Amino acid sequence: MEDFRRTYLRLCKEGGVEPQDSVVAQLQESRATQGSRLDLSGQSLSADTCSVLARALQKDAVFTEVLLSDCMLSEEGAKVLLSGLFDNTTVKVLDLKGNNLRSTGAEVLGKLLARNKILHRLVLEWNALGIWDEAFSLFCEGLSSNGVLTQLDLRNNQIDHHGAAKLALALKRNTSVQALDLRWNNIGLLGGRTLLEALQKNKRIMQLEMAGNNIPSDTLKALEQTTGHNSDRQSTLRDSRSRTQVLSKEIQSLKEEKGRQFLGLMETIDRQREEMGRSNGSTSIQIGQLQEALNERKSAVNSLTAKLQMTEAALALSEQKNHNMGELLTRVKSEKEEQRERQSRATKKEQEDSALREGKLLREIQNLTETNGQLKNKVEELERRCKSQQQQIFELKQELTNSTAELKLQLAQAEDRLEIEKRRSKQALQDMDSLRQKEVEHVNRHLEDSERALQERIFRVEGQRIQLEEELSKAKAACVMERTQAEEELGKVRAQARLEEQEHVSTLEEKLRSVRSLQQETQLHCSQQKQTISELQAKNSQQSMEINGLRRRTEELQQELSGKDQEKVAEVSRVRVELQEQIGHLHAERTAQGGLKEKISALEREIKALGSNHREVLLDKESEMSSMQEKLRLKEAEIQRMREDEAHRASYLQSAILTYVQGSPLGHYSSSKK
Repeated sequence: MEDFRRTYLRLCKEGGVEPQDSVVAQLQESRATQGSRLDLSGQSLSADTCSVLARALQKDAVFTEVLLSDCMLSEEGAKVLLSGLFDNTTVKVLDLKGNNLRSTGAEVLGKLLARNKILHRLVLEWNALGIWDEAFSLFCEGLSSNGVLTQLDLRNNQIDHHGAAKLALALKRNTSVQALDLRWNNIGLLGGRTLLEALQKNKRIMQLEMAGNNIPSDTLKALEQTTGHNSDRQSTLRDSRSRTQVLSKEIQSLKEEKGRQFLGLMETIDRQREEMGRSNGSTSIQIGQLQEALNERKSAVNSLTAKLQMTEAALALSEQKNHNMGELLTRVKSEKEEQRERQSRATKKEQEDSALREGKLLREIQNLTETNGQLKNKVEELERRCKSQQQQIFELKQELTNSTAELKLQLAQAEDRLEIEKRRSKQALQDMDSLRQKEVEHVNRHLEDSERALQERIFRVEGQRIQLEEELSKAKAACVMERTQAEEELGKVRAQARLEEQEHVSTLEEKLRSVRSLQQETQLHCSQQKQTISELQAKNSQQSMEINGLRRRTEELQQELSGKDQEKVAEVSRVRVELQEQIGHLHAERTAQGGLKEKISALEREIKALGSNHREVLLDKESEMSSMQEKLRLKEAEIQRMREDEAHRASYLQSAILTYVQGSPLGHYSSSKK
C-alpha cells in the first residue's frame, strides 16, 4: 500500500494534478491493514484523480479487490477509471456501489466485461444502468461475451422488462455467471418470464435474488425451482466427476497391478524355462557319461570273450543282460525325452495362454496338479525299474560267482579280471543310480518350487478376487438390504392398510347392524338433527364468509404495505438521485470557480446544510418506515388475535357438536355398547 501511495503521488506530480488529501489520508490509514485491497469507499473522486488512479493501477497491479462505493464518480471519471482496468490481471473484485453510473458508465462496463479476463465479482448496486436502453444493451453484450465473471450485483438499477429481456438474452450465451442479484428493480411479469426462459437454457446459475420486482409468486417459485435444479445439477456433476476420477484411479491401479502380476508370471515362466534347460543339459551330460561307460563295458566284455572261449556262454548271457540294461537305459532316455517334450509343450501352452491366465487359473492349476501326479507316477515307475535293475544285477552277480567258482581252477586270471570288471560295473551302476536319484530329487525339488510359486501366485490372485467379490457382495447386500427394507415397509404399510380397512369394514358392519336395529328410534330424532345440522351449517358458512373477508383484508393490507414500501424505495432513490445531481452541480461550480475561495467556502457550507437537510429527511423517512413497521406489527398481532378467536370459536362449536351428539339417543346407545 505504501508503494501504491508513492506511485499515486508521483503520477500526480508528473501530470500536474493536485493529489486529494482525503485519498492520500485513506491510503496512509489503510496501508498496514488492507493487504491486497484498495478501499476508497465514501471518498469523492474527481476526474483527474480517477485518471491518476487508472494509471497507477496499470503500473502497480498488486490489488485483488478495488472498493469504490459511494465515491460520486462523474461520467468522465468513471470512464477513465474503468478503462484503466481493461488489461488488469490482478483485480478480481470490483465494487462500484452508489455511484449513479448511467449511459457512459454502462458502455464502459460492457467493454470492461468483454476485455477483462480476471474479474470474478462485480457490485453495481444503487446505480441507474437500466434507464438507458442502448447503453444497457452494450453492457449486456459485454456480459454475454465474458467467460470469467461468477457474481453480478445489479440491485436498485431501475431495470424494467425491456432491460430484463436483454439481460436474459445475454445470460443465454454466458457460461460463467453463477450468482445474480436483481432485487428492487422493476422487472415485472414479462421480465420474470424472459429470465425464466433464459434460466431453462443456462444451467450454470445457481443463485438468483428477485425480491421487490413486482413478479407474481408462481413465477418466483418457478425461478427458485430452476436455480435449485441448477445447483443440484452442478452438485451431481461435481460428484460424478469426483467418482469418475476415483474410478479411473482404481482402474489404473488395477491395470498396473495386473501388469505387474503378468510380468511376475512371465519372469517365473522364464526362470522355470531356464531351470528346465539347465536340468535337460545336465541329464544329457549324464546320459552321455552313462553311454560312454556302457561302451567301455561292452569293449571289455568283447575282449574277455575273445580271450576266454570257455566262458562264452556265461559272457553271452551277461552281454544279453547288459544289452537288456542298455535297452532299459534307452527306454529311460526315451521317457526322459518324452517328458522333456511334454514339458516343452506345457511351457508353450503356458506362453500361449499367458494373456488369458487370469480367467483360466483354476483350469491351469488342475492341469498342473494332473501333470504333477503323472510325473510322480513316472518317478515311482522309474524307481521300481531301478529296483528291478538292481535285482537283476544282484542275480547276475550270483551267476557270475557261480561260473567263476566252477572255472576257478582253470581261469584264475580271467576270474581276477572278471572280478575287477564286476567291481567296475557295480561302481558304474551305483554311480548311475546315484545320478538318477539326484536327478529325480532335483526334478522333484524343481516341481515343488514351481508348484509353491504358482500356489502363492494363485493365493494372491484369489485374495484379490475375494476382496473384489467381498466389495461386490457388500454393495449387493446393501442394495438387497435397502430393497428388502423398502419391501418390508411397503408390506407393513399394505398390511396396516388391510387391517385398517378390515377394521373399518367391521366397524361399518356393526354400525349398519346397530343402525338397522335402531332405525325406528332414530326416525323420531332425524328431523330435529336435520334442523340443528342446517343451523350449524348456516353458522359455519357465515363464519367462513367472515374468515374470507378477514383474509381479503389481510391481503389488501399486505398489498398496501408492499406499495408503500415501493413508494418509499422510489422516493429514497429519487432523493438520492437529486442529491447526486446537486452534488454534481456543486462540483461543476467548484471546478468552474476554483479561484474564488469565499464562494467555495459558501458553497461547501451550502452543501453541508443540504446534506444535513437530506439526512434529516432520511431520518424522517426512516422514522416513518419504523412507524409503518410498527403499524404492520400491530396489524399482524390483530390478525393473529382474530385467528385465535376463530380457532376458539371453532373449538367451542366442535365441543358443542360433540356434546350434542353424545347427548342424543344414538350417542347414549353407542357409549353404553362400548
